[in-house]
Amino acid sequence: MDTTAPPVSTRVSAGTGVITLDRPGALNALDLTMVRLMTEALERWRHDDAVRSVLVVSTSPKAFCAGGDIRAMRDAGLRGDDTAVTAYFSAEYALNALIAGYPKPYTALVDGYAMGGGLGISVHGSARVVTECAALAMPESAIGFFPDIGASHFLPRLPGAVGWYLGLTGERISGAAAVECGLATHYVPAADLPALQDALTAAPGDPEPVLRRYAAPAPASELAPHRAAIARCFDAPDLASVGARLAAEEADRDWAQETLGVLRRASPMSLRITFEVLRAGADDTLAGCLARELELAKKTAREPDFHEGVRALLVDKDRNPSWSEQGSAII
Repeated sequence: MDTTAPPVSTRVSAGTGVITLDRPGALNALDLTMVRLMTEALERWRHDDAVRSVLVVSTSPKAFCAGGDIRAMRDAGLRGDDTAVTAYFSAEYALNALIAGYPKPYTALVDGYAMGGGLGISVHGSARVVTECAALAMPESAIGFFPDIGASHFLPRLPGAVGWYLGLTGERISGAAAVECGLATHYVPAADLPALQDALTAAPGDPEPVLRRYAAPAPASELAPHRAAIARCFDAPDLASVGARLAAEEADRDWAQETLGVLRRASPMSLRITFEVLRAGADDTLAGCLARELELAKKTAREPDFHEGVRALLVDKDRNPSWSEQGSAII
């Protein structure tokens, strides 16, 4: 008899459907089982009048959800298993679309890492709560991939070209910065998160009054001093212009040089795909963005840069990828 606990558990408390991510050893990286369990719960509750809102939480003290199960996709890509790749990304992106169009309030409590797929199951919801321990990122350019899970829809819509900066660099930002740029909706101190969760699961109906009661003003973020330079450098017509503007930036020179270094270490293929997918997504619907991302994901999973990037970051962990192209697309 299999006594292994499922990686996602669900329950209903006082009209709130609670989804608990419980794969702490993998920092709640979303595998296909987790995606399917979340989808099943949301579909079950969609037309259930006893469920008036949804809350997503994590058992991990380190992460809300650190991303998708990208190692499994690398393995499938190396095998040439297009069926497995298509099944995973199709299910994940369908879940993102389900959350975005969900007819009931959907609240995610983000404490710790929320990266890649973790943003896909939070940012598309109606309320995204972050703490001082939160760390959000779309780090795909470092692994030979591109910002997916609908990021080509929400990143270009962030103010002041911040989304282009986050998508191209993979920069990790704090909870305060997430509120500042619109990725998060509420800032709650981590010490108050258990009480907030209890209040949300005890109060039926609209969670917004409870969220307002617990929310605190977000402190000044690490992003704030660089917002003007981000707008100057990343609001550019093409990738080469981003590099040229960073190289010429004087008012925030240290930040610009550091950022340019990050881009020069990224996969040139990833940077090109990312820029194009963000540009296409800026004027498209979420459905259109997810469809485009699915086709790109299936192709990119077969690319040597993706296999090498995941190897360097997650398998061998030497952080020294050897990209298929010499030089950098940003120069």
